[in-house]
Amino acid sequence: MNHVISKFGLAAAAFCASVSLSAASIEWSESTADVLVLGENHDNPTHHARQQNAVNEIQPKAVVFEMLTPQEAALLADVPRDAAAMEAASAAFHWNNIADYAGVLSVSSVIVGAALSRDDMRAAFGDGAASVFGEDVDIYGLTAPLPKTEQETREALQFDAHCAAMPREMMGGMVQAQRLRDAAFARTVIEAIDTYGLPIVLVTGNGHARTDWGVPTYLARVRPDLDVVSVGQGERGNAPVGVFSWVMADAPAPDRGDPCDAFKTSN
Repeated sequence: MNHVISKFGLAAAAFCASVSLSAASIEWSESTADVLVLGENHDNPTHHARQQNAVNEIQPKAVVFEMLTPQEAALLADVPRDAAAMEAASAAFHWNNIADYAGVLSVSSVIVGAALSRDDMRAAFGDGAASVFGEDVDIYGLTAPLPKTEQETREALQFDAHCAAMPREMMGGMVQAQRLRDAAFARTVIEAIDTYGLPIVLVTGNGHARTDWGVPTYLARVRPDLDVVSVGQGERGNAPVGVFSWVMADAPAPDRGDPCDAFKTSN
């Protein structure tokens, strides 16, 4: 396995289709990446356990969490690095299943929050990501429109992700909100590098971990010197949608029922 997780192997993987690996074959401690982006399905406990294992073995300088606001992360700074203590300390946080992250939080020496406010997300939806991002918006590329094919593909994915329950004309705003989050997460990773050093781990959903248009693309744009590796996590042998440096697809899937039931009920 060492040849796969070497810097040469990981860098090579980033320029081709996702490389499929089993969790048992990965030696996280051998990673030489500057930034490791660990994707997930937010409700999959196996994904969380593998993230915990990765962080524990790599011992990054800091771990950036999509699930935490900066203010929430600050509240965890002095909490004992114990899963029960983390679960108790984060019980009132905004992320609805934050208790599922107690394990990975407990092995994170420095915890950084990247979540944006609802006001920022609403503004991006209505007025575009560029109107919210602030300084360096041009450097991050948010003032430029997406290529037509990518825009259409992303709108279609958003429409399907919302179970076709929202008007299709609203999907452009959803894509703008997604672009804002991707760029903001990348900015937070860079700030963590400048503050704490290398390596850094980002814990985030698979959609943000994509190397074709997620956080890694913004890191490559702003800090092309960084060696960024992205891991997508699938279920039952099915890889997540998108391109990643490598993919683990052998996790079982939780019993989550039909995710579209919530939309049917609300309608």
